[in-house]
Parts: sequence; structure tokens; C-alpha cells
Amino acid sequence: MSSSPPLAELVGIGKRYETLGEPVMALRDVSLTICKGEFVAIMGSSGSGKTTLLHLLAGLDTPTAGSVVIEGRNLAAMRDVERTLFRRRRLGIVFQAYNLLPTLTATENVALPALLDGVPSREAETKARELLARLDLELRVEHRPQALSGGEQQRVAIARALMNDPALLLADEPTGNLDSVHGAAIWERLASLARDEGTTIVAVTHEPDGAAHADRVVVLRDGCIVGEIIQEDKRDAATLAARYRELVG
Repeated sequence: MSSSPPLAELVGIGKRYETLGEPVMALRDVSLTICKGEFVAIMGSSGSGKTTLLHLLAGLDTPTAGSVVIEGRNLAAMRDVERTLFRRRRLGIVFQAYNLLPTLTATENVALPALLDGVPSREAETKARELLARLDLELRVEHRPQALSGGEQQRVAIARALMNDPALLLADEPTGNLDSVHGAAIWERLASLARDEGTTIVAVTHEPDGAAHADRVVVLRDGCIVGEIIQEDKRDAATLAARYRELVG
């Protein structure tokens, strides 16, 4: 684990939902510390609570118990408008479904978060083009989503998530809609952002091949953390998958 100070902390998190009048515990007493510059993967089967955990980190939901603190600020203690602004300015979110606006070009999609925050259009466009170039999309800046491959669309989504220089980049099954070749390229890109640019990343995945790129893998089962896998220099998907199976039983 990184020796840097904590960027995000989840302390005693519980999350309960009501389903058909019955309480369902999605998370139970979850505590997790994420350090600056760390790449953390969250693994677990469907229904284990991994997406709920990511949504709490993103401020898209609030815990029933416990606290989510990012850069010293408790998200649950914020008003809705404060949480929305914090999410826009300090968090970047990459969804499985890309969520690009079909009528906008790649540049316009990437620039949108900055424009919503009042950045002048020329400045936002310049930065958007720079981000797209960093992701090897300089020849696609004027293309709309329908003219891009799935892998290219996901890279545009990553560029958009980086537009406001987020403290924390969150990715929810970022390669779930991609084939293995394009998926591997996205994981390599995320690993490069963490390794070469110091971007702090938390990614939810069920893929050992993707999680093998992370510094640390947090394993969830039935809403609880059942173990962590610290990855050193050797990052092998087969070894990770075997260790994961041991933890989830």
C-alpha cells in the first residue's frame, strides 16, 4: 500500500435498502482507506455490494451508517447541492455504458464538465483536446460517438472524467461492454494513469485480468470485505483469480 496520506476513508459503512418491504443489507460495517496515487480494484460476485460501495464513494448515494470522507470532507454531511458540486469538481466517474451525448463530438463531450462549472469555452476545448491526445485520440476529436469504436468511446469517457483534474477517479466495470482486446487496452491505460501520472483510481470489476493491473484488490462477499490482495511487482491474473476464489469460498 502507498505510504502517502489517506485520500479517502470509509469508516464503519453500512447500507440498507428496502425491497418489497423487507430490509436488505448491501454493505455491513465496511472500512477502507485509499491512499493518494493508489490504484485499487474492488472485486466480488453480483450482489456482493461492490457497485454500492463505488456509488457511496462517488456521492451518488449516502450510507445508512458510517462515514465516507474524501479530502477531509464527509460526503454524507453535505447538502445535495454541495455533494453535486464536490462530485463535479473533485471526482471523475467512468461508467460501463460510456454515457456520451450522441449529438456532441468527442471534444464537446470531454469539455462538458468544465463548461458546466463555468470554464470559458475556448479554455475548456483546448484542455479537452489535450486530454484526448494523451489518450491517443487526437484523430478523433471531431467524431461523434456513433463514429467511434467501443474502446474509443470508453477512452473519451475517461478523458471526460479527467477534465476537472479529479482527486479520485472511479470506474464502474469500465470494460464490461468491450471485447478482450479493447478491454485490455483500457486497463493498461488506467494503470498508466496511476503509475505515470499519480492518478488515484478505484475500479469495480469482476475480471481478474483487469484487477491484476491494480496495486491492491479488495474482495467483497455478502456486503463485507473478506480480504485484500496486495500486488507487488509480479501481477498475474491466474494467481489473482486463485487467491480470489480462496477468499470468496
